[in-house]
Amino acid sequence: MQGALVVQNTPTGGPGRVGDWLGEDGLPPDVVHAYDGGELPETLADHRCLVVLGGGFMPDADDRAPWLARARELAAEALKTRVPVLGICLGAQLLAHVAGGTVRARHGLPESGSTELTLRPEALEDPLFRGLPARVKAVEHRVDAITRLPRDAYWLASSERCPVQAFRVGERAWGVQFHPEATPRSVAGWDAESLREQGFDRDELVRQAELDEPAAAANWRLLLGRFAAFVTDGG
Repeated sequence: MQGALVVQNTPTGGPGRVGDWLGEDGLPPDVVHAYDGGELPETLADHRCLVVLGGGFMPDADDRAPWLARARELAAEALKTRVPVLGICLGAQLLAHVAGGTVRARHGLPESGSTELTLRPEALEDPLFRGLPARVKAVEHRVDAITRLPRDAYWLASSERCPVQAFRVGERAWGVQFHPEATPRSVAGWDAESLREQGFDRDELVRQAELDEPAAAANWRLLLGRFAAFVTDGG
């Protein structure tokens, strides 16, 4: 059995350090470049967990990203068969969508760069988030948002502009709106003009991300280590 099936939805939206961390913890990433015709498997039978990365699509945008239909099927299979899931940005939205939540396009104010998240009381007992600081920094890059969580979801974190920043569906599937894989270098590669149109200055975003990086890297390395341990130890 292979390690983590990782669904990559855009050319620049790779797993980055999340893939490195999973590999270090015994879950080598099997990255499928779905955006470039990479074929997703029919089932998750050969993988120990599912990781769905970000991308500038709605989770049901099959006209623009036809592979998302298969990604949704795999997420639904994971929920049914208790295969652990980690959804990041679009991946979190796809998880929420499959489990019965609601995602809205270009909802509310956009978020980009290092952003303060507030952990909710439910996070105190969550296998991944427990013990993290009450307020943590994470890189954001979003315009769409989850506006209603699935009925059986645990709401774990929020930010000023986006209430649903992290959640868990059932006992084995997590979604995070933020980007634990992103670094200041990632921010420096974003389109400066698009950011200006949203009211952000890229140089300032990079500066703030650099200041916040040591603590952010430590927090998200801990979270990914816990996810890997949850998978390898059988939850």
